[in-house]
Amino acid sequence: MTTILVVDDDHSLCRALFKGLGAHGYDVVTAMTGHEAISLAAKTYPHLLLVDLGLPQSSGVEVVTAVRGWSSAPVIVVSTRPQEALKVAALEAGADDYLMKPFGINELLARIRTALRRSALAGKEGVVVIGELSIDLGSRKVQRRGELVHLTPKEWATLAVLVRHHGDVVSEHELLEQLWGPGYQAESAYLRTVVDGLREKLEDDPSTPSRLVDEPDAGYRFDVG
Repeated sequence: MTTILVVDDDHSLCRALFKGLGAHGYDVVTAMTGHEAISLAAKTYPHLLLVDLGLPQSSGVEVVTAVRGWSSAPVIVVSTRPQEALKVAALEAGADDYLMKPFGINELLARIRTALRRSALAGKEGVVVIGELSIDLGSRKVQRRGELVHLTPKEWATLAVLVRHHGDVVSEHELLEQLWGPGYQAESAYLRTVVDGLREKLEDDPSTPSRLVDEPDAGYRFDVG
């Protein structure tokens, strides 16, 4: 079933979309704040996001920017604000479409179908093979020595960010903001726990990792060498 994450602080709209989209066969999850949206996206892996711009805690643009760090799922931004600058900011952050409120359910459904169809036509992301590891970014599956490796949602999201930026250092600040939200930049222990879990599952010797590498005072790097 296709999962849609609806991000809006309007309770009545969330309820209406939960019922309306659900009636058309979509699995709908909702978030009321920017922080909640970023965290929930990393847990549920939605196929599409519907994001309001005016959110408490983090703006819709910040949500789009964070999720784009590890997900290629289509994003439709919804807003009551007609300013062109806001639309440009949302699209440049990685949104695929922009829909003005109020909107009808039929128009929304058409835009959702179009966004999902374009996403499918764009093709799956590639499979990254490094030594004994096979990482399928499209299907979110990891194999080691031919065996499927179970990752938690946060482990997968962290690995996806690092693999997409393989060879480059991704700062702790950036990873925490993308996977937990802007209020968690100082929570290095959260990230360390996730990285340690990944090393236990993916490294031959987790105490001396060769793939998930620390860069002191900088962040983490996925080494493909």
